[in-house]
Amino acid sequence: MPPTTNFARAARPIFSSASAAAQTRAAFSRSSAFRQQQQLYRRQQWSRRWQSTTADAQPSWFKRMWDSPIGIKTVHFWAPVMKWALVLAGVSDFARPAEKLSLTQNAALTATGFIWTRWCLIIKPKNYLLAAVNFFLGIVGIIQVSRILIHNSSQKGVEGAVAEAKAEAKADVKQVKEAVKSS
Repeated sequence: MPPTTNFARAARPIFSSASAAAQTRAAFSRSSAFRQQQQLYRRQQWSRRWQSTTADAQPSWFKRMWDSPIGIKTVHFWAPVMKWALVLAGVSDFARPAEKLSLTQNAALTATGFIWTRWCLIIKPKNYLLAAVNFFLGIVGIIQVSRILIHNSSQKGVEGAVAEAKAEAKADVKQVKEAVKSS
């Protein structure tokens, strides 16, 4: 053995063990620890089974929705889906003039929306999809009811102004007729 090797062994006896030497070589070699871990991970990936038959395997999203108590095959799913049509009809009524909207119908939709929103959060299983559609139904109802009430209050003021204008016009017509007769 060359004398430098003996000197290193005498100065640092820890390097004499095979495992320490392997660790040292691995630390100072070209491939870093990160690369080694990455290679180990890839080897583990290749050996995995991707389709498991064990009981703890998680089923697909569709299977979970199908078997859920509020899933696709239940009324708890389809009722809110169909009820969105009421919300969309209310939103489309935003373009209609307020005098053509029904106060009783929109008040009923508002009450229905908020009562059933609360109910959906009490029942078991909690149906958040139905609660959401009922909440938006109540919001649309509030907007429509407020539009109707604003329109009705403005119409009362307009009717009074029109009656006053008619009375003034009649008085002016009488004055003009009297002025024509006297001249």
